[in-house]
Amino acid sequence: MHSNSLLDDIQDLNLSYLLLVQRLLNEDRESAMFRLDLNADLANVISGLSIKQLTQLSRTNQLLCNLRFTDADKLNLLIHNPRAQGLEQTHASLLMAGSNRARSAAQRGN
Repeated sequence: MHSNSLLDDIQDLNLSYLLLVQRLLNEDRESAMFRLDLNADLANVISGLSIKQLTQLSRTNQLLCNLRFTDADKLNLLIHNPRAQGLEQTHASLLMAGSNRARSAAQRGN
């Protein structure tokens, strides 16, 4: 029973995430692509999916979204930085943008 509940939660989260991604892409494509680390081809595919296709895609046992922080030290700095009062969102954006560039460079082999 517990595993069925967990699977339902994962699938619900997947659908919510996909709907949010599609909405972000429709409202401000460039900003959404940056925030979500999507290339233009993937953004085009997701933007064009129907509700039925989004639902089908969400019905997996794997999370479609992932935590953008791959380094626990960066996350701890963000959470426990006393100098960041009022700047948490900016700081988080900068950390995630930096990790996106590093990941993209690694994927390109640079």
